[in-house]
Amino acid sequence: MNRFGLLLRLVALVVLVWLVVQPSAFSGFFSLFARSAQPAIYYQGSLLALTLSHLLIVLVAIAASAILAIGLAILVTRPFGADFLAVSRALANIGQTFPPVAVLALCVPLLGFGTTPTLVALFLYGLLPIFENTLAGLSSVPPTVTEAAKGMGLTPFQRLTKVELPLSLPLILAGLRLSTTIALSTATIGSTVAAPTLGEVIIAGLQSGNTAFVVQGGLIVGILAILIHDGFAALEQHQRRRTGR
Repeated sequence: MNRFGLLLRLVALVVLVWLVVQPSAFSGFFSLFARSAQPAIYYQGSLLALTLSHLLIVLVAIAASAILAIGLAILVTRPFGADFLAVSRALANIGQTFPPVAVLALCVPLLGFGTTPTLVALFLYGLLPIFENTLAGLSSVPPTVTEAAKGMGLTPFQRLTKVELPLSLPLILAGLRLSTTIALSTATIGSTVAAPTLGEVIIAGLQSGNTAFVVQGGLIVGILAILIHDGFAALEQHQRRRTGR
């Protein structure tokens, strides 16, 4: 990342923090999108609280997806687990088979309204990219490398943790980047089932015909997605340089 790109991202971060902490400072800008007599700033809830809640929901869901997806990828790349590849891939594909809205509709009668249905939808939706990238990373480790590690006396667990996973980390991070970026935008639909996300701002704007609210919610989600996407990309590049892959 060049200096200009880094500067732009720092500016975006400052704007984001300023917006969620003191939204009234941007009332002049957002008033351009509101009709007369409409409020320019969303005050029905705290933008800071909604942003933190949105991030926490995404973090919990992606962490759960990563644990299961990486665990399945490790399982199917071991000799004793190779027969489970088809089953594991089918499980990872569940989230892509059913749209998040459909998952929410199915979960609400069972789990009720609130955060839990949203977590389930994001968890399922995040499995496939992490699983496939981890699988690709572990499968691409050169056999000569693992044989050399075996010759050094490393146990299977040591070879996994000290050789295979570190070499696969760039691809694993790429899967996490994709899943997290998708989850950040998809989490907004959680507000349709009363989850405290930034979708609350967007939905309020759509219901009242106030474009200023829609722009606020969309802008915050968009900046978050760009910054987190670029953060993961920087980690990937750093790890690629370390491993030479």
